[in-house]
Amino acid sequence: MRHGMVNRKLGRTSAHRNALFRNQLASLIDKERIITTLPKAKELRPQIEKLITLGRTDSVHNRRQAGRIIADETLVAKLFDTLSPRFADRNGGYTRIIKLGARRGDAAEMAILEFVGFELKTETAAAPEPEKKAKAKKAAPAEEAEPAAEEKEEKPKKKPAAKKAAAPAKKKADKAEAEEKPKKKPAAKKKSEK
Repeated sequence: MRHGMVNRKLGRTSAHRNALFRNQLASLIDKERIITTLPKAKELRPQIEKLITLGRTDSVHNRRQAGRIIADETLVAKLFDTLSPRFADRNGGYTRIIKLGARRGDAAEMAILEFVGFELKTETAAAPEPEKKAKAKKAAPAEEAEPAAEEKEEKPKKKPAAKKAAAPAKKKADKAEAEEKPKKKPAAKKKSEK
């Protein structure tokens, strides 16, 4: 009879499966969003929900219990300090699974497992950062800017166009030399007389 056989084996031994889930739990706590196969996401979901519920009451005992599953202390601290307080008013359902469809290589069903309320960082937020760096360089003292200008002047300027033109000519010359040289035939082996 199949009583009590609720979890998927995922084609792994129990130790391999436990290690897989521990790694995925750590990645989910760190990144707050992972892409995995649908069966793995469905198996991982109850485990992360239990950890979030554990993290809602901050105590030494609960931190040690979470530390048994998540080996990294910084991730345990993130679980108790930032993630769990975010869901203090919520009675479960801390994660969501979004189906992505079949993977191209083996047609495995893929899914995104992420925390509810997770917002993907867009590239528009990353664009202002280079502007800040440029402003910081302009704001630097004039004394520091002068040596940098001198270093640039010391280096001779290279002409990439001349280099590109010289490369094909060199290849043609090498081919011509290789064709001019006659290839030596290996000497015939002498038969030893017995």
